[in-house]
Amino acid sequence: RCGYRLCRILVFLRSFLSLYSTFSATTASVPKCRLSRLCPPQHFALHIRSGAANVVGPNICFDGKIIMSHVLNNVGPGLNIVVVNGDLSTMVIFFLLKIKDPEDILAYLKEIKPGMIVLVASFDDVTKKMTDEMREIFVGMGSALIKSVKHRDSWVFAGRAGAKSKSLFEKVSEPKTNIYEGWPEMVEVAGCFPRNQTDRLTD
Repeated sequence: RCGYRLCRILVFLRSFLSLYSTFSATTASVPKCRLSRLCPPQHFALHIRSGAANVVGPNICFDGKIIMSHVLNNVGPGLNIVVVNGDLSTMVIFFLLKIKDPEDILAYLKEIKPGMIVLVASFDDVTKKMTDEMREIFVGMGSALIKSVKHRDSWVFAGRAGAKSKSLFEKVSEPKTNIYEGWPEMVEVAGCFPRNQTDRLTD
């Protein structure tokens, strides 16, 4: 038995712990990056959307966090790239292809270490200073469409440096979607990206 005051305290604590457990379980069960389902263990939720024409900037969400967006004011014309380590330390690179030297961009791409996750969203025109060598580097990250990206195309991609297989997370706009005075609609990819290269990709 317990005294009246002690019993009330115990009842309160039990109620609090039960409520906390329910809240924690509910919070943990909410899909990240607006996905329709939870990602399996050892996978990161991602959602990448390209820019729309040269007006609306792209958006990159990874593991539940908006890393790049028009609202954050950290996007710009050209290739918008985020490089992610498996321990979730991120490095955001904002490329203004209109003014940057292609050699500087190429040098950076070559420095990305094998195993790192690479997220890319286009804004405006990415081809003005895109070289064949740059395209080959993206192929080495799992891109199957980069060689077909043309003037003003919208392109999104998620891959891994040193990838041995084609990425499931890539899309390029089609000519028939050019409805904004010659600009295509935005494109997007979303799904669960494996933390390790050996894990299975799920879109």
